[in-house]
Amino acid sequence: MTSHLYAITASSWPQADAPVSNQALPRSLSGAPGKLADDPFEKIISGRRRIARHASLFVPNERLDLLYAVRFGQFKVFALDPMGQQRVIGFHMAGDLMGLDAIATGRHQFRAVALEDSEVCEIPYADLEAAMSAAPTVQRQFLQLMSQCVVNEGPSATFLSNMRCDQRFGYFLLTLSSRYAALGYSGKSFRLSMSRGDIGSYLGITAESVSRLIARFKRNGWIRVEHRDVEIADREGMQVLFSGDAGARTPHAELQRAASAAATRRSR
Repeated sequence: MTSHLYAITASSWPQADAPVSNQALPRSLSGAPGKLADDPFEKIISGRRRIARHASLFVPNERLDLLYAVRFGQFKVFALDPMGQQRVIGFHMAGDLMGLDAIATGRHQFRAVALEDSEVCEIPYADLEAAMSAAPTVQRQFLQLMSQCVVNEGPSATFLSNMRCDQRFGYFLLTLSSRYAALGYSGKSFRLSMSRGDIGSYLGITAESVSRLIARFKRNGWIRVEHRDVEIADREGMQVLFSGDAGARTPHAELQRAASAAATRRSR
């Protein structure tokens, strides 16, 4: 399950001497700032683990011993289809709780791989279960988090399945932008740590389609891209994708209309 979809760059990483619980737990577990000393989840975290880029955090059929709160970095979670191709289920970034896929069966269903050098805080699941049994508030907070995961994932899957390719990509970028803003970072400029192939797998389109969409969005003036750094240049213009008049405000469409009008005048 992927509860959030946003990115944290290296400049946003927590300081090395910052308290583990103060930087790792999702807000729905950690509560309000300044009250972490009373937070029962603070006592459950057993330690940190560094995960190198391209290394796996957990793999299919691995026994559930730990849940993980992403402290910094980014992960992709994927499964293999019957043809052996990766199918990206989602992306996990700072503040996300990972490993929820294993709760139902006691074993992980997916593989989680770091997209960049990352760090997680480890939460022993047995300790979490004990804390939930001893404190109803802990159980309630954890159930609320799982419910929020379902709420966040369900509409995304439904929306994407009914969208055109350009709408899917626009929705993806605008969702990233919103996640950044919700964390207090810029919702206008951010970095894509995932590859175009990973984005395409997540959106159900090819990597080549992602490249074409990036070129189209740049041509329309909606985004600026340098390597993996993206800037939302015209949010309102991109939102036209979802209004039923996707070409109405693009410079390319304006040029087409001007050329058509000129041709009509000449024909008269």
